[in-house]
Amino acid sequence: MKDLERFSGKTAQKPTKTAPAETPAPVLPQAQFVTITEEEAGQRIDNYLLRICKGVPKSHVYRILRSGEVRVNKGRIDQLYRLVEGDVVRIPPIRLAEKAETNVPAAEFAIIHEDSHLLVIDKPAGVAVHGGSGVSFGVIEQLRASRPDAKFLELVHRLDRETSGLLLLAKKRSALTNLHEQMRDGHTDKRYLALAVGDWKNPRQHVKLPLRKYSTPDGERRVSVSADGLASHTVFTLLRKYPQFALLEAELKTGRTHQIRVHLASSGFPIAGDDKYGDFALNKALQKADATRGALKRMFLHAHQITFTHPETGKSMTLKAPLAAECERFLVSLGKPLNSI
Repeated sequence: MKDLERFSGKTAQKPTKTAPAETPAPVLPQAQFVTITEEEAGQRIDNYLLRICKGVPKSHVYRILRSGEVRVNKGRIDQLYRLVEGDVVRIPPIRLAEKAETNVPAAEFAIIHEDSHLLVIDKPAGVAVHGGSGVSFGVIEQLRASRPDAKFLELVHRLDRETSGLLLLAKKRSALTNLHEQMRDGHTDKRYLALAVGDWKNPRQHVKLPLRKYSTPDGERRVSVSADGLASHTVFTLLRKYPQFALLEAELKTGRTHQIRVHLASSGFPIAGDDKYGDFALNKALQKADATRGALKRMFLHAHQITFTHPETGKSMTLKAPLAAECERFLVSLGKPLNSI
């Protein structure tokens, strides 16, 4: 190297690496200051943030709460703080993950009732009520996409994905709070139609079996009858009896997860088509239509009636949803019932 330097009369320069062009850091949005409206008042600050910060991990939402980056009326609060109308909430700059931006197809569903406080739809089987657990979106996300101008739209309660029928949504925070209180205090009357497998005997039967939730090794949510479970009560009324099946009305006295399904299965009468607690061999056979019987490719459980007090008028309301067409066709294929009440 030195010889080369003497020959050229120049000092050899070390090769320089061209620095890669720096990608400018994305500019974070500025902190936002939001004034809480009457409809938003009453909810906890953590639930409020989780709702408006779509796509932000829960862990991050709770971190900015703990760190004091979220403030209400310029003061620090904890995650249990309940918002009051007129509160000014400081929401710090938050960058949403790219993957959180999911295109949700707008959709409308058969409307049973709608007014300024409530929206009641007839949910089809096979549609989740909300996203999560491997489902990108559900009824609530699709309705919000189809109603972009709606200031407030929340689920009042839930239905299993394979259950069809009445689903209540609140269009005002006051309606949501009121209906939750009615359900918690046992002032609503929810009834389902279920097709049980087996030789059902009693015209009316009370089932009181305590239920406990648990998760399978692969994380799937399940429920079992357990002495240390929560008290649960369902009243079953026989409507029609067939040689192998019984059409029942199930009246919920408590509202536990999978209550009707587990109460029937544990009593020896699983719901036709139930893929979690049912007769799996029979379910497989029911999915195939033959010359004597139509096919049943879903769980035969339908939320057909609900009675509650309207949160604004105070009047009692009873709403009904007709039995899903595929369930009605299957009943027709069974022939004339042995009895009908």
